Amino acid sequence: MLVRLSIRDIVLIDALDLDFGQGLTTLTGETGAGKSILLDAFMLALGGRGDASLVRAGCEQGQVTAVFDLPADHPAHLAAREFGLASEDELVLRRVQTSDGRTRAFVNDQPATAQALRAIGAELVEIHCQHDDRALVDPGVHRALVDAHGGLTGQANEVRARHSAWQAARRALAEEEARIAKARAEADYLRHAHDELTKLAPQAGEEEALAERRLFMQRAEKVATDIRDALSAFADDRAPASEIAQVARRLERRLPQAQAILEPPARALALAVDALGFAEQALEQALAETRFDPAELERVEERLFALRGAARKYQVAVSELEKLAQKFTDDLAALDASEARLVKLGKALAAAKDAYDEAARALSAARRKAARKLDALVDAELKPLKLDGAHFSTQVESDPENGGSEGIDRVEFWVQTNPGSRPGPLTKVASGGELARFMLALKVVLADRDSTSTLVFDEIDTGVGGAVADAIGQRLARLAKRAQVLAVTHAPQVAARASRHLRISKGASTKGKDKRVSTRVAVLADAERREEIARMLSGAAITDEARAAAMRLLEGTG
Repeated sequence: MLVRLSIRDIVLIDALDLDFGQGLTTLTGETGAGKSILLDAFMLALGGRGDASLVRAGCEQGQVTAVFDLPADHPAHLAAREFGLASEDELVLRRVQTSDGRTRAFVNDQPATAQALRAIGAELVEIHCQHDDRALVDPGVHRALVDAHGGLTGQANEVRARHSAWQAARRALAEEEARIAKARAEADYLRHAHDELTKLAPQAGEEEALAERRLFMQRAEKVATDIRDALSAFADDRAPASEIAQVARRLERRLPQAQAILEPPARALALAVDALGFAEQALEQALAETRFDPAELERVEERLFALRGAARKYQVAVSELEKLAQKFTDDLAALDASEARLVKLGKALAAAKDAYDEAARALSAARRKAARKLDALVDAELKPLKLDGAHFSTQVESDPENGGSEGIDRVEFWVQTNPGSRPGPLTKVASGGELARFMLALKVVLADRDSTSTLVFDEIDTGVGGAVADAIGQRLARLAKRAQVLAVTHAPQVAARASRHLRISKGASTKGKDKRVSTRVAVLADAERREEIARMLSGAAITDEARAAAMRLLEGTG
């Protein structure tokens, strides 16, 4: 609830510090005393529109500070944290308005935006007046009020969760369909490339092995001729090798005739003959190794050219062809799997939609039931508020084909202000005073379901008196048992029901040497309160009869 409001240099207010408590607080005073200024200042602290005209004449800036004491789980704390603002049990909203039109905002002394103040303030305070239909103009608010009255918040949250799951499933399916469409556009190329590389079947290290074999065969052709030429020395009897062998045999036959002389050269020639034999064998072996099938060279070259051609086509190294072939295989498998995933996502979407539809239909039925109960309760509050010929109804229109996060219902409050008149939307049919009283009736019915900690009613009793004003006072007092209520009123019947009475007046400034007129607020004791209510009853001249009537009002509400 609001515990303190401090105002500095706003219009006629120079310095004002007000403490507030629970229950019903009424603010009374002569017309023009500054009641509207007080509310304008309060709304400035709640994120209302700033204006340079709010700054007291001769001052550079004005300032309003509103202090709220809240439970730890109050929605205002969550709103503050959503803007990155630290929030504990106490919330202090401060707004500075400068004379050049600029404003600065603070939450618990942390710089904030006016948007943050408005979001937090909306969770803290509701302000209602005859011409203020903000809480009733949006059918979304009507739907929330019906949900609150019927205790349907949990069901509504479930519908939101299922709607979110449904939309997530829809996005997942759309993304997968887009990905598959792109893959399908490339599928022909992918399959062709896969088939080509599968048929080619490149192997790791194959290019190096083929290139080495090709080079060997190309070189073998060149060296084979030289080897054959070398072997020609052993080919016939006139070849050098044959002649050396013949000489060695002749010396060997002469060896007994001159052994001492011929033995060394004979031994050397024998070694030479042996060496020539080994050389001939080596040449024959080398020649055998140079032999290859010309068709093999052709096959090797064709394979090598095929591998290198594929590498150029797919713009990779030959050594990467095997990995690329595997990638194409994986991509095709993924495409096939995507088709199955598409079916799975389609089923998930259908299941999510069915779950949402089921929850939304159940919520819709519960809303209709809650709406009928709400209508009866609000109707019961109308007669004492001089709306005895009026009828309140909640229109619930369902569109199952166009459900949203709030369900399938459009909820709107309608009224019939007089018997025989045509019913219509509340904000279009009801007058300003009627609208305020309808709002009061709704608030009374919904009091135990409302999370707003402070309610402000600005002159909703204007134009009524007697029993109607007393009925308004009774209902404001009932509301005040569940929430903090501040009421600006001209009705003594309302003021008499307050647990705290503030009188607003104008007088000379108490700030320094400033002798200008300033707005003052006094907390009235019992005797002062009787005098103020007597003034409200009789006007400027307070009579004994007015004082007696004021006493009866106070005693009758005690």
